[in-house]
Amino acid sequence: MNFLKSVLGTACKIEIELADKETRPTIEITAAEGKPAEKLPLFIGNEAVKGTVRLVLDPSTKKLEHTGIKITLLGTIKSTSGNVHDFLSVVKDLEPAGELKESKTYTFDFENVERQNESYNGINISLNYYLKVTINRNLSSNISNHLELWVRNFSTAPDHNSNIKMEVGIEDCLHIEFEYNKSKYHLKDVIIGKIYFLLVRLKIKSMNISLIKRETTGSGLDMYNENRTLSKFEIMDGAPVRGEAIPVRLFLGGFDLTPTYKDVCNKFSVSYILNLVLVDEDDRRYFKQREIFLWRKADKKPVQIKEGEDPMREDETHFQKAEEKKTPDQ
Repeated sequence: MNFLKSVLGTACKIEIELADKETRPTIEITAAEGKPAEKLPLFIGNEAVKGTVRLVLDPSTKKLEHTGIKITLLGTIKSTSGNVHDFLSVVKDLEPAGELKESKTYTFDFENVERQNESYNGINISLNYYLKVTINRNLSSNISNHLELWVRNFSTAPDHNSNIKMEVGIEDCLHIEFEYNKSKYHLKDVIIGKIYFLLVRLKIKSMNISLIKRETTGSGLDMYNENRTLSKFEIMDGAPVRGEAIPVRLFLGGFDLTPTYKDVCNKFSVSYILNLVLVDEDDRRYFKQREIFLWRKADKKPVQIKEGEDPMREDETHFQKAEEKKTPDQ
């Protein structure tokens, strides 16, 4: 029985525990379909990862021969096709080759390890961080266990954040301008905009706006885009008239968003798109898309708004001034 345990890898149990387990924030991550959500310890940026590893030897095992025991801080990118790419691997030796004759505890400390990529569970790809402990053995299978960490990175407000202006037009039939207050938003922000009808000779039946998440994997001929509509709502029902302006306000805080990711390790990107669609009485569709940039803002205490104040007033003032300057086509 002892021999079988040694060969099959059940002779020793590996326990990994973070030093600040009781106080460290956790985040609930949605697991694969059919599996319950799990809570993972949350790390911001390059926070030190410290803790202990306990090797619990089975009482019936007198000794466990090994060729070395190590702990690895591992960063991996996995695709649904089965491809795995390790972009981070920092190894620390816990024990040189020898024999384990009793249960033992080790400490570990990963300081100043750069983690510039956030954890991400996407549609076709995921980026994850792990602490992995491995007991290496020659004649038997290795014994290992891992603990997943969730990493987030905060950003500062962008230096330049110009507003977005776009046009939808059909010569002598339709001329629409739409404008958003800025092009870069934090994940709890509010998109404020207005749509101006400068020429309307088509009978417009309805208009809607949607927020689309686009996940791009691969490159070149192997590039694949997966789009997912996060929100879609109607902003107009019925025919508009020339000179009419329709306000738009979209609260981002209610959606499960990530920052915009650009070419992460040459494996994937994540972008967000505002999609405006107009439908005429013959069910023909006219649309315009524009990418917006999302960034993660550090959490802070909520600002108390005094009674009678409108927190969006400053942003909307821009549109009030812009609307005064709009003149419909003759």
